[in-house]
Amino acid sequence: MMRIFRRFKAILTEDEKFLEAIESIEGIVSKILSIGMIFVTFIAIAHLSYALIEKLLLTVERQSNDSFNTTLFELFGLFLNVLIALEILENITAYLRKHVIQVELVIVTSLIAVSRKIIILDLEKKSSSDLIALAVAVFSLSIGYAIVHQTNKRYSNPK
Repeated sequence: MMRIFRRFKAILTEDEKFLEAIESIEGIVSKILSIGMIFVTFIAIAHLSYALIEKLLLTVERQSNDSFNTTLFELFGLFLNVLIALEILENITAYLRKHVIQVELVIVTSLIAVSRKIIILDLEKKSSSDLIALAVAVFSLSIGYAIVHQTNKRYSNPK
């Protein structure tokens, strides 16, 4: 018991030991998040597979053009859900590898998420301010991505 108390005291009083403890906790949390994202990705794939079978077969039987278009947009949204889950998993694994949050990956993931929202958006139910907000989000993320990408390219390939 005294050994545990001394070790805990050393962690709290010595900066190096404290930083090592924080780094260990970050690693454990990142691994737990990775496992969770793998689970979420498999569920998203299962949901997509079920929707592909169910919705496409039912839509083909109905032969309604509006129904088919709606089904396509729903399926595109489900495909993008899987892609977003994979991008988030990539963000987590990149953090585990380099212990740095890669801003470029985060921006790309955000662009995919906003694009998904635009694809599945029902224009008849949304106001013009919603569309403007999405346009501003895409524009801002695109400019941010361009800046980060150029900066990364400049520092990875110095002349």
